[in-house]
Amino acid sequence: MNDYLAALLLGIIEGLTEFLPVSSTGHLLIAQNWLGARSDLFNIVIQAGAILAITLVYRQRIWALATGLRQPANLDYALKLALAFAVTAAVGLPVRMLGWELPETVTPVAWALVIGGLWILLAERLAERRPGVAEVTWTVAVLVGLAQVVAGVFPGTSRSAATIFVAMLAGLNRRPAAAEFTFLVGIPTMFAASGWALLEYAADGEAGEDWGQLALAFAAATVTGFAAVRWLLGYIRSHRFTGFAIYRIALGLALLLGLPAGS
Repeated sequence: MNDYLAALLLGIIEGLTEFLPVSSTGHLLIAQNWLGARSDLFNIVIQAGAILAITLVYRQRIWALATGLRQPANLDYALKLALAFAVTAAVGLPVRMLGWELPETVTPVAWALVIGGLWILLAERLAERRPGVAEVTWTVAVLVGLAQVVAGVFPGTSRSAATIFVAMLAGLNRRPAAAEFTFLVGIPTMFAASGWALLEYAADGEAGEDWGQLALAFAAATVTGFAAVRWLLGYIRSHRFTGFAIYRIALGLALLLGLPAGS
């Protein structure tokens, strides 16, 4: 396959799956088995495209928070975002430096897809039975921060799935509110993770990237990521996450059973 077409497809896959609760890592692993493995820099760049997409989706909300910190509600929300990020950094950085992470290979990712699908089914049902709260609590902020670390340790978990359903189980059982908080927390978290990975890549002194392919993949991830998030935010207003759970379980089992998707 043409290298530029492969880069375009990988960018589209990253954009479509980064914020849906289906695991972008798992889908990129499968796709790169077909389309050819890419460098760490390539994966960092397409993730940056997805981060830009979510930033564009929430640009008005971010601006309102940044310019309205004198309002108690905005200040409270911003502090809870900061707490969630701080928890992720305080726990996640030592975990990363110690190398506590499962390998990004088919078997652990496939198991994470299946277990994550079952987790979605169970968590959503349990969340519906709990008394809900209208606003993000400090407990929600701490648990979302920890869930981001768990998602980083277990490739295939899906950061969005882990954080959204932790927030819902902690009482924020309105799906749009849970998604908004976890996506906003994800912006500085993913920027920091990508920046750290980029520094590690630069320290290795590797080179030889095709910048045209990087630019194409970045643009594809940005455009598709923007569309995917806008669609998801509308979808979850009136739909459960059951479809995503079933998809994850089916894909994970296909990989474990050695069907063509995992060959």
